[in-house]
Parts: sequence; structure tokens; C-alpha cells
Amino acid sequence: MTKKKSSPAAALSPDRTQLEQIIETLSYGVIRLSPDGQILSANPSALRMHGCDALADMGTTVKAYSQRFDLRLRGGREIGKDVTPMARLCRGETFDDLVVEVRKHGTREPDWIHRERGLVLKDVAGEPECLVLIICDATEAYEAEERFESMFNANPAPALIVRRADLRFVRVNEGFLELSGWDRDQIVGHTLYDLDILSEAEQRDKAKALLKDGDTIPQMEAGLPLPAGNSKLVLLAGHPAEMPNNEPCMIFTFADLEPRHRAEQALRQSEERFATAFRFAPVPMLLTSLDGHRILNVNHAFLALTDWGYESVVGRKPADLELFETAATRREIERKIAESGAFRGYEVQLKAREGELVTCLASAETVTINGQFCILAAFLDISERKRTELDLIAAIEGAMQDSSWLSQKIMDRLAALRAPAAPQGSALPTVELTRREREVLGLITQGRSDDVIADTLGLKRNTVRNHVARLYAKIDAHSRAEAIIWARDRGHHLGPAEPQ
Repeated sequence: MTKKKSSPAAALSPDRTQLEQIIETLSYGVIRLSPDGQILSANPSALRMHGCDALADMGTTVKAYSQRFDLRLRGGREIGKDVTPMARLCRGETFDDLVVEVRKHGTREPDWIHRERGLVLKDVAGEPECLVLIICDATEAYEAEERFESMFNANPAPALIVRRADLRFVRVNEGFLELSGWDRDQIVGHTLYDLDILSEAEQRDKAKALLKDGDTIPQMEAGLPLPAGNSKLVLLAGHPAEMPNNEPCMIFTFADLEPRHRAEQALRQSEERFATAFRFAPVPMLLTSLDGHRILNVNHAFLALTDWGYESVVGRKPADLELFETAATRREIERKIAESGAFRGYEVQLKAREGELVTCLASAETVTINGQFCILAAFLDISERKRTELDLIAAIEGAMQDSSWLSQKIMDRLAALRAPAAPQGSALPTVELTRREREVLGLITQGRSDDVIADTLGLKRNTVRNHVARLYAKIDAHSRAEAIIWARDRGHHLGPAEPQ
């Protein structure tokens, strides 16, 4: 029995069916067209990429498709009806990786972004038999790229991106353009050989090796080349990344170190000026740490005042040197600093190297030097002034011991020299005196002696002395001068005024 041979068409039918089944399951969109502009089929992926449920919704002809969907290139240029990918296929044109934005007719923003490829399948005679449009939905990829672009450009930190394959700059943000002064066209499309951002890096060879291997480049100082031929001090770092198109890249970020560099220079110059002023200041000065009160520095005037040597003082504590007359004085100074951070005009006794006491007015302030909190103290030597004042007071008191020959006006002036009047408006304590005590005080203010007071008041001399002692106790006076000052500070004279 002769076996019946199958026809070529019958032999091909199962293969076509299988092919159509395969096309139905593809994630790529596949649209088949005829040369006369008929849309023969569209697989489910192609329908989904147009938001359609059936071929009729998308259009069964190229003309119907063009009425339902508007296309434009990624740059925003509209694609005319006669040059759409389907129209080009019908004319026998092929194309590869054409990116188009697809939106439903009547809407403004694109609904999808397609990457399309056109194939022309010919018959055995070489005539077009089937036209195939293959579509890849690139919406998510391009949206991710747009988000990346938006974030990259909005990032205030200066940055640029180098494609590792050819070391070409593919992205640069506004921050970098402002930092460097370059134009975008002078960077994008150029290579690292044209603008070598690593040429002045402190670890140049290491940075270039890490770039080649695609590893993170740690932060390092570098000189960024500028259009004028000079460079700017920056902090540079590199981070490996893949662009949305899966190209291996390196994102370089920069921080401008020029403001910090200028600030450091200004601080250094300021500290140098301070050191010079401190060293040659005519007022004795002492610099100690706030924590521990260890002496960090002293000036020439301090060494001359205390007779200490520089090496003998620096690094030690005032307590070790017994720098103040008593430990209580030192603790009081430390308390004042701890409570308010500063004080002015506090009278202290400094102890020189040989034990001699020097009377000073001390002032101190908390300062920051080289990032360390310190105490800057200044000492005004008032020893000579104090001696002069004591001599003057002694002379006044000596004169006032027997002042019967002095006028009331002179007595007032001597009393003012002995102890200046209290500030205006300050409250003075009141003391209740008996009539006899007021009479005695009044005669004292006139410079009368005890014998004269006894004769004037008709009292015995010992009785007058008792009145004077009780009077001194009440007004806290220790001499006739202090009693006169007490009465004068209260703005009146007790007893009859002496004729001038």
C-alpha cells in the first residue's frame, strides 16, 4: 500500500499554529500587518500596551490606528500620520529600537513609552508577505530614568556621572556647573581625558584604579580643574551605579572646601595675631584650660611680675605653684568662672616665686582657642597704688586725730579722700542714736577732742569716752575719721556748724 504524501501547505500548518501560540504568550507586543495596511493580528501583550481588550479597540487598519493613537518621538516632536512605524512598515521600511511616546487621541500626556522594531518578512519570490511590528513596553524604565534625572538635577550637591566603558561624562547637574563654572556642553560627551577630575586628587592612582574596577572611591581632597586653568579645592567621592539602561557608571560627588579653607586660614591668622598680642601685652596674662585649670601659656609681663620661668609654669596648675595667697582665693576664682564664665576687677594677692605678695585686680573670660575651651585671665598690678592709698589714709587719720585747728570744710574734704561717698541712690543703714550720742557725734564732726566735748557738754572725760565707745559700736566705726565719714555719708552734720 502506497503511503500518501502530505502537501507542503499541510506540513506547514502545525508549525504556524505553534508559532501563533508562542506569539500569544510573549511579553513583547507583536502586531502583524499586511502590505495594504490591514492589521492582521495583535497578541495580548500588544493590546495591553495600548489599553485595549480586542483588536477592534486598537483598530483593524493602520489608518484606524492613527485615528485612535497619537505618537511622538522622545524629544517631543510629533510623528505625522504618514511616517508612523506602521506606515513605514507598509512601505517596506525596516527599523530597529525606535522609541516613541504613545497617547490616546485627545489626551496631552503620553500613556506609554514603546521601543519598537519593524520586520518585513518576504515570500520565496522576495516580495513582502508579512509585516511584523515588535513592541517593548519601556514605560517603567523611562519613568525611572526621568525620576533619576529629576533627582540628580535637583540634588544641590555638585555631581557628574562617568560611563565606565569609555570614561565619558554622560550626566552633570546644576550644582557642579555652578561649582566649576563649566558649561554643560563642555562636559557631557567629553571624556575623563579631556577633563581629568582626578589629576590633582590626593590619592590619584588609587582613585583611578577603583574607578577602573568599579569600586567605591572614598572621600579625598582634590583640585577641581576650572575653565580659567586654575583649580578649586574640593572633597571628592565616587559611587558605582547603573544607569536606567543598565550601563555601569560612576557617580562623582563634590563638596566645595574653599570656604572652609579660607575660614581655616582666617582662624590661623587670627590665632597668630592673638598669640602675638598675648605675648607682648604689657598687662600680665595667663591662659589655662577650662577643664582642669592647667596653665597653657603665660606672657612676658606675667613672668616679669611673678619672677617665674616659662618652663616652670606651663603645664602645671595654679595650685601646684601656690600662685594665689590662699587656696580659698583660688577656689573663689574657679567658682566665679564656673558660674558665669567671666568676672571683672576682682582683687587678689598673687604670690611671686620667692613668696612676695602682689596685689592685683584680676579679670577673666572664657575663650576658645584651637577648638579648646580656655580661661584668659589678666592681672593689673595695683600694689603701688594700694601703698599710696594706705599712706594717704594714714596721713588723713593722723591729721584728724587732732583736728581742732581744721575748718569743717577741710574736714569734709579729708573725709571724702578717706572713703568716697556711696553711689547716689544706694541705701544706707539707719541707726537709732540717743540725744546725747547725737550731741557727741556732732562735736566729733567738728573735730572736737574728748576734753573739749566734756567741757562743752558739762560731762566728765571718762563719761565722754564711754559715749564715744557706744557710738562707735552702733555705727561700726573704729576711729574719729570713720565716724565723721558715717555722718557725712548721711548728708547732714550733727551739732552746730563751725563759723567759717
